[in-house]
Formats: sequence, C-alpha cells, structure tokens
Amino acid sequence: MCQLQTTPELPPIGPKSLEPAMAPRLPGNGSRRRRLWELDGHAYCPVIGVCLPLPQLRRLAEKTLGKLGPYSDYEVHCTVVTECRRRSPLSEALHKELEHRYALVLRAAQQLKSTEALGAWWQDCRASADWAGALWAALTHPRCDSALEQRILGEVHMLQHQVGMATRADLNRLEALLDENAILARELASAQKRSQQQTSHYSSRLEQQQAETLQLRAALVQAQTRLHQQEETLAQLQASAPGLGTRQALSQQNRLQEEALQAQTRLLQQARLEAQQQRERAEALQARLETQRQDHTPRQATPVGAPDLDQRSVLCVGGRTASVPIYRQVIEHTGARFLHHDGGTEDNSNLLDTTLAAADLVICQSGCISHNAYWRVKDHCKRTGKQCVFIETPSRSALERALSAIDLPGN
Repeated sequence: MCQLQTTPELPPIGPKSLEPAMAPRLPGNGSRRRRLWELDGHAYCPVIGVCLPLPQLRRLAEKTLGKLGPYSDYEVHCTVVTECRRRSPLSEALHKELEHRYALVLRAAQQLKSTEALGAWWQDCRASADWAGALWAALTHPRCDSALEQRILGEVHMLQHQVGMATRADLNRLEALLDENAILARELASAQKRSQQQTSHYSSRLEQQQAETLQLRAALVQAQTRLHQQEETLAQLQASAPGLGTRQALSQQNRLQEEALQAQTRLLQQARLEAQQQRERAEALQARLETQRQDHTPRQATPVGAPDLDQRSVLCVGGRTASVPIYRQVIEHTGARFLHHDGGTEDNSNLLDTTLAAADLVICQSGCISHNAYWRVKDHCKRTGKQCVFIETPSRSALERALSAIDLPGN
C-alpha cells in the first residue's frame, strides 16, 4: 500500500505556476492524446477539482491508497494531485475514470485537426454549464500547445472564482429558501391538520347522512309495501263487489245532494224566519194603525153580544206578540183587567201557574202556544172550574167572537 502524505501541498495556481523556465510545448503531429500523468504540473489541480466529483475521487483514492477516513476533502484533493504527477495505480484509475466519464466529449473533440479549431471549440464549450468534459478533452488533445493550455487554465481559474461566488450566492439563496421552506412546511402542516379535521368532520357528516339515507330508504320500502298491500286489498274488494266504483260514485253524488239539500233547507228556514219577522212587523204596524184609529174615534160601547166582565181578570195565553195591544184593547173595552202570558215562548213557564191563579177567565190561543203550556192551562181550568175559551185564529174578530160566547155566572 502506498504511503499517504501527511502534509500535502497544492501546486500554486497563477502566473508563477506557468513555469516560464520550461520550454514551450508545441502541438504534436500525431493523434495520440496525453495521459493524466503527462500533463503539466499546474494542470492537475483544476482537472482533479473540476472534472471529478469529491465522492468519486475519495472512492478511487481509498481503492488504491487505503482508507482515508480521517482526511478532509482538501487533504484528499492534495494527496491525489501529488499522486497524479507520476504514473501510479491511482493516476491510471483516475485517467480511466475520466476517459469513461467524458467519452462523448472526447469523440467530439477528436474531429478537431488544428489548434485554432480546438481553441474555438473550447470557447464555445466554456459558455455552457457543463464544461468539465471540454476541459479534460482540450488539455489532453494532441493539438493543444502551451499557449492554448495557459489560456484554458487561466479561464478555468477565473471560472472557478465565478463559480465560487455563484456558489456563495446560491448558498445564501439556499438558506433563504430553507427558511421559507420551513415556514411553508409549518403552514402546510397546519393546513394538513385543518384538512384532516375537516375530512374527519365531513366524514362523520357523511356517515350520518348515509345512515339517514338508509333509514329513509327503509321507510320508503315500508311505505311502498303498505301501498302494494292496500292496492291488493282494493283489487280484492273490487273483485268481490262488482260495481263498487259506481256505488261509490253514487254515494258521493248522494252526499253532495244531501249537502245541497241541507243548504237549501237552511235557506228556507232563514226565509221563513224573515217572513215571520215581516209578518210580525206588519201585524205590529196594523195594531199601531188600529190603535191610532181608536184614539181618533169616539169610544164605542162594548161590542154587541160581548158580556160585561165588570173588572174581572181575563188572562190571554199565547198569541202573537204584535197582537197583544189589540187583545188588551178588546178585553179592556169589556170592563175587565187584561193579563197576558206568551205560553212559554219568552216568558218563564213557571210564572204561568201564578198568572192562571190570578185570572178569573182564561182565553187560550191554541194555535200560538207550546204543548206544555196548553196542557197546563187545560189542567188548571179543569181542576179549578175556571172557564177557558180556546181560539184557533189569533185575530181581533176571533177574540170578539170568543168573548161573545162566554157565559158568565150571574149574567
């Protein structure tokens, strides 16, 4: 195993590294490319640092030199640069890796047949982002002379400075992006938490709605089942009772006609009531007219044939309310005191017995009296022996005829 250097040193890069004492190298006439260990000493640092990634460089160094665990990346770089100044297993492995890694670029550079063409090709390649392969191909090209090599190495040196500045700027941007990413990560976590809560909430609501939907479906199925059963029952009833629909229609029609008949009956009753009210108003007006006539004519003597009642109490039971003044006038013309009871229509029927007891003569309007009052009058007169005259028509002439037919004791 090769002994590792404990204090590796990098060859200086700059004007002093161009080694002016060395004779300028002229381009060869053949097509053989230079090997890694055949490059000038100041070319190893940029080639190793630019053309090979550090992880791959460490693997190749450990494969040939042994474990490099304690060494930093800088120490590994310096050790490899020192080893590449001569042909060794490490330099051969690195050369093979570079040839394999940049095979496509090497084939493109192989077509160049002059130093000027190689310089122009390098100028075009250095403007691209990936110019490491172009560096390896240009430095090892058989048409690369010392002037082109110095120019290429100087431009690479400046490019490394620019890359370093860009790297520092990228690091600053990276730190800013990391901070922003941390903020966005926290916001994303909060949004995810809210989303999970909403998802859980909507999931529970969805489960509840699904349960309600199942219940509604079950209720719908039950309702449809009952409807089907009722339809079957209706079909059986219709089959067992032919003409049921016609009878139902007739029943409906009969019910409508009964309602119409009831409405007509109510209208008829109302019309009768209005007619009765009109008749009573007419009788009242007639009574007032006759009273006014009596007031304007000289008082006549007692009607012919009418008995002299001589202050007896005459009770008139029943009759029309509007005719009461006429009854009073006729009876008082006979010299009697007039008493009246409506026969249980408006007056308290319990007062009938008291009024009957106070009367000497009873005139009953049998056409305008309740059945109860009629039988009570008849029963009282039969028990007491009082004379009772029944009148069918409640009019003045009928009352006068009834008074003429009275046969009082002592007359």
